[in-house]
Amino acid sequence: MGKGYLVLGEIEDYITGKTIKETHDERYRQKLAHILVDDKGYKKDEIKTNYKLPVNVVDKNAEINIDLIVTLSDKICMIIKYGPGSIVTRTRPALAASRLITGYQVPVIVVTNGEDAEIIDGSTGDVFSNGLESIPSKSELIDIVKHNNFKPVSTKHAVMEARIIYAFEIEGSCSL
Repeated sequence: MGKGYLVLGEIEDYITGKTIKETHDERYRQKLAHILVDDKGYKKDEIKTNYKLPVNVVDKNAEINIDLIVTLSDKICMIIKYGPGSIVTRTRPALAASRLITGYQVPVIVVTNGEDAEIIDGSTGDVFSNGLESIPSKSELIDIVKHNNFKPVSTKHAVMEARIIYAFEIEGSCSL
């Protein structure tokens, strides 16, 4: 964690059981994890937390955090990207991340500030639902991915998406 984060103590990560630093942002991540398991029917072993996605643009390398990844039948089916404040500016870089995290287009992207959410169709980039309550349940996600072909992302497209992430998340972010 960089500068600017108020550490409130330590908490147990709901998914992994590991002791982690408690921050305001981490409280929201834990809230999202509880929603996925307690309300939406996912198993803890279907969820990966705090994945570091490498982003390479020409001679620049960085990592961005993907807060939660949901995997069903060995396929990444949904990613959740958390960030405080307005979620509107986070939609495009989250969509770009969904095209870089694996060799195919992730079907569902959730962008959230912990209080609100936009649910995005990975293949079209369109917001198809709003609100934390509209995060797809496990059975809903299974239905969504039944009709998804997990379209491969071309190398050319991946390079463009990496540039978008770098511009929004690395160069465009404020370092405290």
